[in-house]
Amino acid sequence: MKILVTGGTGFLGRHLVWRLAARGDQVVFTGRNRAAAELVLSASAAGVRYVEIDHGSADATQRIQAAAEGVDAIVHCAALAAPWGRKQDFYRANVASSAEVLAASRAHGIARLVHISSPSVYFSYEDRLAITEHAPLPPAATEYARSKREAEQLVLAAGVPHSVILRPRAIFGPWDQALLPRLLRLMQYGRVPLLRGGRALLDMTYVDNVVDAIVLALAGPAGVYNVSNGEPITAADLFERIARSFGLPLRAAHRPYWLADGAARLLEFGARLAPGWEPPVTRYSLGAIAFSQTLDLGAARTALGYAPSVSLEEGIARTAAWWKKRAS
Repeated sequence: MKILVTGGTGFLGRHLVWRLAARGDQVVFTGRNRAAAELVLSASAAGVRYVEIDHGSADATQRIQAAAEGVDAIVHCAALAAPWGRKQDFYRANVASSAEVLAASRAHGIARLVHISSPSVYFSYEDRLAITEHAPLPPAATEYARSKREAEQLVLAAGVPHSVILRPRAIFGPWDQALLPRLLRLMQYGRVPLLRGGRALLDMTYVDNVVDAIVLALAGPAGVYNVSNGEPITAADLFERIARSFGLPLRAAHRPYWLADGAARLLEFGARLAPGWEPPVTRYSLGAIAFSQTLDLGAARTALGYAPSVSLEEGIARTAAWWKKRAS
């Protein structure tokens, strides 16, 4: 197949480019960072081409349509994922980019699209277990979640014959620049807060498992599918396992959730008065480790044949080994 991967210079995107190229697909990938693209290309098999695109810019639609010529499928990984930021930045990176991808699909009659969304659309500051894809979606907890939901609505309304929406939960692994790095910095220089006793059940997804799901989706039936490792773990146990694997001290501190949430509200209020400053802690980032959120994988298992190939323990070990090698 010839496949266009948006956001191929990012964390998930680069892993997907490498996997597709290794299995013999022709791959065209997009991104803004040419230096990162060179790294992706240097580690790729033959048949990979890079196209520089700044999604949301004036010429982005034209450039992605040119990049999509002759491709059999598009995987839309490009996104801005962050607990805090400006509404317009999330819209540009997540909603406008999706509109550009859909325009390219229509222009070339590309019938297969895999759109990477997020389970943040489920989050509602309460415990939610075994969430199915048909569960009612609460009001968006963050601008990021709002933009991902809007992007999903665009995809669903577009009528691409074989469109798949994946909602992978808390992706981690080598080249992660968001999830684990924040936690590791906290372990190195501060105290890890244990909220509500650290009993919240969390779902994580090792990056190779997400890539597995994408590959299956490229040949699978249209629909919306949850993706995770399927191994819920308490926040306290997860922090302890990460600290042990990375050889870091775990200075955990039990904190009342109401107190931490109140402090985060004050920080967010201050950030709104000082545009450009990101609060060190947000309500969402605290809520994500204070409240249980686990996903039902029944649809992905049945329709796509998805089964996590890398366990949570193995995924953490692989990530720790990569992190230590990079740090040496």
